Amino acid sequence: MLTKLRSALFNLLFLLLTALTCIFGLALLGLPRQVMRRYVQGWARLMMWLLKHVCGIGLIVTGREHLPEGPAVIAAKHQSAYDTVVWLAILPDPIYVLKQELLKIPAWGRLARHYGSVPVDRKGGATALKRMVRESAALLAKGHQVVIFPEGTRTLPGSRVPYQPGIVALAAASPAPVVPVATDSGLHWGRGAMAPKLPGPITVALLPPLPPGLPRAALLAKLEAVIETETDRLVRAGGGPAVQPPLVDNSVG
Repeated sequence: MLTKLRSALFNLLFLLLTALTCIFGLALLGLPRQVMRRYVQGWARLMMWLLKHVCGIGLIVTGREHLPEGPAVIAAKHQSAYDTVVWLAILPDPIYVLKQELLKIPAWGRLARHYGSVPVDRKGGATALKRMVRESAALLAKGHQVVIFPEGTRTLPGSRVPYQPGIVALAAASPAPVVPVATDSGLHWGRGAMAPKLPGPITVALLPPLPPGLPRAALLAKLEAVIETETDRLVRAGGGPAVQPPLVDNSVG
């Protein structure tokens, strides 16, 4: 019962404070992007603080030594909405690759555009993929760290879907290292922003960058293997189910 009450309180505060952040953030649209970045990161750190002090959900980050100081592609496991917040608190200036539909959210979408997010039209085929790769590669060339979720969707702990080829197209277009990331966030924050919040530490595990020069198929296979292996270990250590293989094997030509 206490966990449900804490979850409800956090969800209420999350909705209220996010709405206020978006409304007041509209006044910053005419200012430089760095102002918006600091503003959005302030919101993210506030959400992390609330998670810890209201819901008892802390954060453990391992493998920081694998994170380069310069540009990098952060290929992160995606289990919950938490994953879309945490990188704003971990990285100095992250850029998210996100679904184009999110930019249609009133106020929030305008802030995300000004922040510099890279939208992806999942129904746009090769044209949309090329645009995402072009925009992301340009940001990497400027020294940014680009966060991309190679599954293309959230997956519950114990489930698994084929990885999408967009990550290998991006890796081929930029010399920036690809850093795989595993997590067990879904054990504590279920699928959906309003899902119950279960107390305990969430682990975000940065893994060694993939070897440069891998062929596309080998890169995708290696990326999926290292992320899913470590995610499986984290989830089972947290009392969750073992990861099941995807229903359909993915391949890259």
